[in-house]
Amino acid sequence: MSRFWIPLLWCAGLSGLLFIGSTHAQADDSTAQPLSYSIALTDRLRITVYQEEDLSVMARVDAKGTVNLPLVGEVAVAGKTVSEAQKVIEASYRAGRYLKNPQVTINIEEYAPREVSIQGMVRNPGRYALPIEASMTVLELVTKAGGLTDTAKGTAITVTRISAEGKKTVFNIDVESLIKGREKAKATDNSLILLPGDIVYVPERII
Repeated sequence: MSRFWIPLLWCAGLSGLLFIGSTHAQADDSTAQPLSYSIALTDRLRITVYQEEDLSVMARVDAKGTVNLPLVGEVAVAGKTVSEAQKVIEASYRAGRYLKNPQVTINIEEYAPREVSIQGMVRNPGRYALPIEASMTVLELVTKAGGLTDTAKGTAITVTRISAEGKKTVFNIDVESLIKGREKAKATDNSLILLPGDIVYVPERII
């Protein structure tokens, strides 16, 4: 196996999965961006390095969001797209001066379960699987759950998200205005993309 020990002028940093830090927040513009599949905890990955067979491994993403790779050790990949994770691993081999121009390919061999739950005033509350390589909004989940009940307060739906660090973020979503096409409906209410583990709650309307 070839190795290139040369001085490097820079080292690539490893970027982690960012979570919104506020306790109560509205969806921002970034949630509206098209999403590619983000690597999740317990995904099983086939990681190959071109012309470096002894560096190619099958690895499962651990509870810390990392995979353990030959020579470079733990590399954070959870929350990254496959393309981003490939670049991070390549940067790790370059930064460690193990390879001059590594070419990494990642294939997801086994997907982790990806579920969200919806509770409260919907016709079919429960847990629902997220699409593997597509996104799902709150409105789409409400529809999947059979729609709002007659006593639902659809203007005050909450999405609770807990980060890997235990930080809780609550999003307030007005789904009813979206369904009825009201003028006060905001685009941001239909741009929040659900993530695995999100808890959606539909409160009851007080009459």
